[in-house]
Amino acid sequence: MPLSMGDIDAVCDLVNDLCGICLDSSKSYLIESRLGQLVEDHGCTSYEDLVRKVRLGADSGLKRKVVDAITTNETLFFRDQYMFEALRHKALPELIDAKEKTAYPTRLRIWSAACSTGQEPYSLAITLSELIPDIHRWDIQILGTDISDKVVAKASRGWYAKHEIERGMSPERLQKYFSPEENGWRIRDEIRSLVSFQRQNLLEPFGMSARYDMVFCRNVAIYFTREVRRDLFHRLAATMIPDGYLFVGAQEFLADVGPNFTPQHHCRGTFYRPNMRVPSYV
Repeated sequence: MPLSMGDIDAVCDLVNDLCGICLDSSKSYLIESRLGQLVEDHGCTSYEDLVRKVRLGADSGLKRKVVDAITTNETLFFRDQYMFEALRHKALPELIDAKEKTAYPTRLRIWSAACSTGQEPYSLAITLSELIPDIHRWDIQILGTDISDKVVAKASRGWYAKHEIERGMSPERLQKYFSPEENGWRIRDEIRSLVSFQRQNLLEPFGMSARYDMVFCRNVAIYFTREVRRDLFHRLAATMIPDGYLFVGAQEFLADVGPNFTPQHHCRGTFYRPNMRVPSYV
């Protein structure tokens, strides 16, 4: 079904309202390829008709299908290796050292936002297990969230097909942290137990009681407007401990978010510490 300008405007407004992704007329091919089947399956006369049905809210499942269709779930294990090097050699050792001076020296809280099908939080759990010899004695909670119910369900299952495993997972880690199952691979319980998953729309209030030592929000805010990006990262910072670490995508730079978002570069990776208190020498 061909797209009219009215269709494009209606879909772009809907997608922006639902998940903050900023589309325009240059993305008409994406709208057709992602939503065309939904238009047909739900008997809509046009894309505007699909938008109308979603906004009426009579079919909550249709709203979820639009979100699932339009959001990009591109991910892989240990994506952007230099980020994991910065985590392994700088951020995590610093955090562990700082924890020794607190009342809870073995407690870590990590949030992987927009985690898609779970490769990032599981990669983080594997990294922690490799760096902390007595990890079974630690109180570690890694939360993975995504706007899509479909990918949250897949992440929770912890099962990956061969082609998904081959993207970023070394043979050594595969043998150590996964078990073969159903022509694929399932993450082992000792890693799976470190991670939980839930649905979270980053445009909505977080409603989380935890204060996170580290937050990973990578390769999602690039699709947002400047105003939405600023609001998102300030709200993310509010969920973090005073000297927590914020990791963003390789193409995401927070210079326009505020002066407290100053990048720190290590091992070719970059992270931010937006709540860190700066010593005063006055």
